[in-house]
Amino acid sequence: MLDTRPLYAARLNAFRHGLPAGASTPDLIARAGTVAGLDAADLNYPDHFAGQSPAMLSRALGDAGLVLNGVAMRYYTDPGFRLGAFTNPDRRLRQKAIDMTRAGLDALAAMGQGVMTLWMGQDGVDYSFQGDHARMWDDTIAALDAVCAHAPDIPVAIEYKPNEPRAHALMPDAATTLLAVREVGRANLGVALDFCHVLFADEIPAQAAALVARYARLLGVHLNDGYGKRDDGLMVGSVHPVQTVELFLELDRQGYAGAIYFDTFPDHGGLDPVAEAAANVAMAERLRAAAGRLRGDAALAEAIARQDAAAALHVVAGALYR
Repeated sequence: MLDTRPLYAARLNAFRHGLPAGASTPDLIARAGTVAGLDAADLNYPDHFAGQSPAMLSRALGDAGLVLNGVAMRYYTDPGFRLGAFTNPDRRLRQKAIDMTRAGLDALAAMGQGVMTLWMGQDGVDYSFQGDHARMWDDTIAALDAVCAHAPDIPVAIEYKPNEPRAHALMPDAATTLLAVREVGRANLGVALDFCHVLFADEIPAQAAALVARYARLLGVHLNDGYGKRDDGLMVGSVHPVQTVELFLELDRQGYAGAIYFDTFPDHGGLDPVAEAAANVAMAERLRAAAGRLRGDAALAEAIARQDAAAALHVVAGALYR
């Protein structure tokens, strides 16, 4: 991972900022393609496919010099899923969510495949006594099984998040998500880690990545930063550069070969999305280079073995601040 530059992808909706209202998905793709060092894009289903066929979007990506990393499901586009997609109390709506996901997998297959990412943000509860927890879990496991069975050759990644928009998400952390992956038992099901979501869950990114690799497959890495109180979506390394370097070292240990996806929100703060994406690329490369200088460092390995944080920080600072 540290020897070969990864593919870098960006959040496509960030590029709406500054464009005229009604900008099309090809418009967003074309703007993303102007970012130096950006290689790939993820598409949201169904919204990015509105009025666009998979073939049209493939051409737009090619014209922009980008490749497809994958597709992310967005159930919030349908107001019927306010009470959940896979956990909805209405059986017909649960089936609709499954069918929509199957259609997203078909679109992904038509574009040459990639990773399907599931963020079930609407699946959870806001109040005590609002949901039958056992049934909601059973319904989700059944839905995940049906989705994975539809396209067994396409990797399906669960992107967990503690809350937002629901007060309590059904898949809030690494451990719960890994339980679900193990219970489903499908070879193409794994986990996508979002750096901000991991911080939000009060987890350590490198440790979460290690747990995922131990019990499942790490299928995606969404890199950003934040203060751990919400899904800030700040630029890479802007708050937690040392933890980002540690994550890069863990990804290298695993031999992670997937893309690094910048799930950041320049539009929230009025930043130029092209400049912001370029800053993400530059910062990721700097932090990845620092991780490369630390790989195989005997002094760092000895400090970690002793759990000597002061000695470890001295070595890390030497690699990071030059």
